[in-house]
Amino acid sequence: MDRREKRQAQYVLANMVVDLVRSRSLKAGHHLTEQWLAQELSVSRTPVRAALRLLADAGLVESRARQGFFLAKDADEIDRSQSLTVPSTPEQDLYASVVRDRISGGLPDSMTQTEFARRYAVNRIVLLRVLSRMADEGLIARNKGQGWTFQPGLDSARALRASYDFRVTLEPAGLLLASFFADPVVLNRLRSDHETVLAAPSPPPPGILFELDAAFHETLASFSGNAYFVQAVQQQNRLRRLLEYQGYENRHRIRIWIAEHLAVLEALANGDRQQAARRLTAHLENALSASPSPDGTVEPIAVPQPNGRGSTRALGCNPVPDVHAGAGS
Repeated sequence: MDRREKRQAQYVLANMVVDLVRSRSLKAGHHLTEQWLAQELSVSRTPVRAALRLLADAGLVESRARQGFFLAKDADEIDRSQSLTVPSTPEQDLYASVVRDRISGGLPDSMTQTEFARRYAVNRIVLLRVLSRMADEGLIARNKGQGWTFQPGLDSARALRASYDFRVTLEPAGLLLASFFADPVVLNRLRSDHETVLAAPSPPPPGILFELDAAFHETLASFSGNAYFVQAVQQQNRLRRLLEYQGYENRHRIRIWIAEHLAVLEALANGDRQQAARRLTAHLENALSASPSPDGTVEPIAVPQPNGRGSTRALGCNPVPDVHAGAGS
């Protein structure tokens, strides 16, 4: 693990400490001992000490000479917006650059490893990690000879429309299957992950946002109890990964789709699967209307309504503001 990766791990651990403090409803002045935190979080004391220093810099804990670290405020005064922004790693930076360049048409269908290294001025280890990750995600494949080839994605308006038609037909139906069961523990964890992003002062990197988005849809599919639903949703997520990346810098749209996800989760928590299915349908239709075109333009794609007219408003949902990037679907 290099220096930037260690630094990132410290920020992640610091946020885990905050979550632990909030879950235990600790009061200001509580002594946060390194040994207790290390046991609770299953890590060694050294990274805990580094995480506590970060929290002290943020004003969430107080460092007292020869005494240790103490909580600076009651847990109920610490909201999710005070979570620390986790810095990116070299791999994340390179991944984002490759994705942006591929979407914009700046990269050919096939490239050698040397061409990648020359273009992005990165070392071989970082490059191989990124290419391996992209291969695992179905974005790129190693050629039989030398080089790598980008895999087909949603690269036309027609393909995008077809993808959403398929998903609107499939995903809400999965919520209504007789075999459907929403695990309350998984449901709460998914809701907590969304609330954390919604309350953060700035959005996390695009890769994390996509994983949250994909996890939402794949988790709902897994609740269906039908492996074919899960496989279909996973395939759609692989196809749309590149296209979604170009819109994740739109903070307003990010907040919209997270709120729509939370509305679906709320209906499921209340045991109202019919309402959850309607909300999921509305969310997917809103996402299509807000999707950037595969060619990079930002013209909204009309969503057909029962009255036969195209609209960017989905039934059962409030109108989506005029934002056409970062569909989050």
